[in-house]
Amino acid sequence: QVQLVESGGGLVQPGGSLRLSCAASISIFNVYVMGWYCQAPGKQRELAARFTSGGSTNYADSVKGRFTVSRDNAKNTVYLQMNSLKPEDTAVYYCNVQPSIFSINSYWGQGTQVTVSS
Repeated sequence: QVQLVESGGGLVQPGGSLRLSCAASISIFNVYVMGWYCQAPGKQRELAARFTSGGSTNYADSVKGRFTVSRDNAKNTVYLQMNSLKPEDTAVYYCNVQPSIFSINSYWGQGTQVTVSS
């Protein structure tokens, strides 16, 4: 069973920054896909940013240029640096990993709340 533990959420003013962390119970060195999803109140969960085993990264159009996904393989931790935050970024942010292309399941963390408000 893969466990993901997110941290770093909170309340921030518009224009501010936060860094989310996701610590995995497995080695992330060769994971197939790993990243961050967000779910705003009343909306479906959607991709924010992720990286793939091929080395590419994908970002939602709404966060391009403001958010950066990164990883520390030694710590089995993935980060989401969120800059120039907007009220519409308010959501619960979930870490997700699909360990292998052959994995039947992907795994989710418990989520961390990010609130952008003055």
